[in-house]
Amino acid sequence: MSVTKAWKCEVCGYVHEGDGPPSQCPVCGVAAELFSEIELSPQPAKSAASSWRCGICDYVHEGPNPPDVCPICGAGPEHFEPIETSSSEHASEDVGAITVIGAGVAGLTAAEKARATSPNTKITVISKEPGYPYYRLNLTRLLAGEVDEPSLVMQPEDWFRDKNIELVYGEVSELDRDNRKVLLKDGQTIEYNRLILANGSHPFVPPFEGVTRSGVLVLRTISDANSILECVETAKKCVCIGGGLLGLEAAGALNKHGMKVSVVEGFGWLLPRQLPETAGRMLAEHIKGLGIDIHTEVSVKAITGDESARGVLFEDGTELAADMVVISTGVRANSYLARRCNLSVANGIVVNDKMQTSSSHIYAAGDVAEHRGALYGIWPVAYAQGVTAGINAAGGSVEYLPVPPSNRLKVMDVDLFSIGIFEQADASYQVFEEADSENFKRLLTRDGRLLGAVLYGDTSAAGPVKDAVERGTQLLESTALLESIPGFARFLGVG
Repeated sequence: MSVTKAWKCEVCGYVHEGDGPPSQCPVCGVAAELFSEIELSPQPAKSAASSWRCGICDYVHEGPNPPDVCPICGAGPEHFEPIETSSSEHASEDVGAITVIGAGVAGLTAAEKARATSPNTKITVISKEPGYPYYRLNLTRLLAGEVDEPSLVMQPEDWFRDKNIELVYGEVSELDRDNRKVLLKDGQTIEYNRLILANGSHPFVPPFEGVTRSGVLVLRTISDANSILECVETAKKCVCIGGGLLGLEAAGALNKHGMKVSVVEGFGWLLPRQLPETAGRMLAEHIKGLGIDIHTEVSVKAITGDESARGVLFEDGTELAADMVVISTGVRANSYLARRCNLSVANGIVVNDKMQTSSSHIYAAGDVAEHRGALYGIWPVAYAQGVTAGINAAGGSVEYLPVPPSNRLKVMDVDLFSIGIFEQADASYQVFEEADSENFKRLLTRDGRLLGAVLYGDTSAAGPVKDAVERGTQLLESTALLESIPGFARFLGVG
């Protein structure tokens, strides 16, 4: 299949298609040197095998099933592997109308790839939010005053017109699978033959007492960001509940407005999904130096006040004063539409490698999709799944193959890089650590291969680390990695 060059911003995850990276990331603003080339194009889907190869002697058997016994070496059927042919990404049939629910990166990418695969298919994208789709990743920069609202737009009016994709505003109330119709709350009905669910996720708000008080906010949409900025005009003290990436970015943005900001995290350290304890505590000390208070290993009991928030009460009786509370405690997949029409749903909408749901004519991609038991919630995965869903919905046949998720972040002037797993499950893993007052490295290995790593402060080795994890290269053959981290080479006994 044709492969489009793609470039991933290693800071925010934005994916750019083209012969080279953009001069500047449209989401986070970093320069071209922080983009790396990636292969996110899906693989041609495998069709049913028509021949089988013996893994012992290479004899080839023709037929839908392997032989009971290899006529050459006598091996049993378990030693035969299928020889599979690949199908095309191009449409081979008229699939009829395609409707995409959701106008984020997964939905728009799906619509774009569906159009490229099937030039004459009617394609409709339904967006719950008014206006043109925008970069959700940039909302904290909007809070910080680094960008304005118009600059957030991902795809303008011309994009939809040029690609002959209809954009419809409205909230979907129900999916009629039997009649293949999407019903909107305003009474509109949109028919489809193939449907792509890319309706993302929503903020998870724990059931604290007082979460409905005025001044208690989340950050997921432009409307949310504007509500926070409106509150900033009068509020003096803010508590951000959640020490993950969004909570820290929101805290940093609000700190720039001169507010007294505190971050509350129930885990023992910050960014527990991306950092081990040592690095998380180093980050906390750095953030404290910027004037932001950090409270870890605390459990929130309630948000106090009357009609408006006045503080955050912990289970131990301690209370932090606050006239604004921003809750950033994770997201949940918007799976309600799928549940109502009896699609298979676990934590998200269950999909196969083709992004197909339990209904053959319905696909899902992005934050709402659960693939091989995983929900990712990051831009590159949403993009790649959107590519796969769009091509397949339009009549092509390709598969999404996951790669180890990686994050290269810049959190309040600290560079971080995290990929794969960084906590050992048992004694078969080896852990290398190296640290000083400003930098930290942890690399996790098993059976001579690098499975994951965390770099804090000095992320210059991020490229070789990422390459070694994704390719599964034997460490002794990973020359660039060993040269970039001499201490690790000595740890392996080759320095």
